Amino acid sequence: MSAPTAHAPVSVKRPVTVLGLGPMGQALAGAFLAAGHPTTVWNRTASRADSLVAEGAVLAGTPTEAVQAADLVVVCVLNYDAALDIFGKAGDALKGRTVVNLTADTPARAREAAAWADEHGVTYLDGAIMTPTPTIGTPHAVFLYSGPEDAYEAHRDSLDSLAGTASYLGADPSRAASHDVALLDLWWTSVSGLVHSFALARSQGVAATDLAPFAKNIGNLLTSFVDELAVEADAGEYPGTVSNLASTATALAHIAHASEEAGLDASVLRAAQAVADRAVAEGHGQENVLGMLDTLAGRG
Repeated sequence: MSAPTAHAPVSVKRPVTVLGLGPMGQALAGAFLAAGHPTTVWNRTASRADSLVAEGAVLAGTPTEAVQAADLVVVCVLNYDAALDIFGKAGDALKGRTVVNLTADTPARAREAAAWADEHGVTYLDGAIMTPTPTIGTPHAVFLYSGPEDAYEAHRDSLDSLAGTASYLGADPSRAASHDVALLDLWWTSVSGLVHSFALARSQGVAATDLAPFAKNIGNLLTSFVDELAVEADAGEYPGTVSNLASTATALAHIAHASEEAGLDASVLRAAQAVADRAVAEGHGQENVLGMLDTLAGRG
């Protein structure tokens, strides 16, 4: 008789609950399902779960029913008001479970949610998703987490099912949200600047597609000195040997003037110019652009 064939042990994925099924919540639940996790979902509008249920998800009728299905509860809703409202509806069913809140809001709201969780016996991890919905479940996704490290490590295998890159930022629950708002500040001011540059170019008869190759070079230039400026910002030393803030303020004034001559709204540029001018008046004119830091913080 031949020896029995050895089989590799089957890896059993732990159950996960996802609360909130907007586009991002659906993507998160879909990634957990694709990775083999038994996935329970809940949303105020139950029909948003239809495609997930067809893929094998279980639709819960209430937040309480949903959180009872798993020790790991992932939340992704409009804001922390909505998240806290759902937590309240789930009530004691959340006690002893780990909540990973991937809702976007402010650092103060993250601390508020963590305090609520602590008062109710809930382990709380705050998180931020730094990439768009189509990246979820792919190598291009980027996640940030903060809160108790032991909780993060305990559920790391499950969270890794969302794929991409995950960074644990420390025990302070507001760290992920702090990174999130700062990075989104950079993103949206950059994108609005790009749109304004297209408008200014158009006003002068230059097509956006003609400007685009040069715009990408500007983006590459920015990334080339992020690390250098970050070191200087932390050190509190802003040498203006290559370019100083006085010249930056003058350049902003020229661009705003050109925009206004073309009939464009230059209010964002004028706001940036006003900060630069104020910093120069406070004695930072011979420093580089980081000379605006103390002025922005009201410590000019």
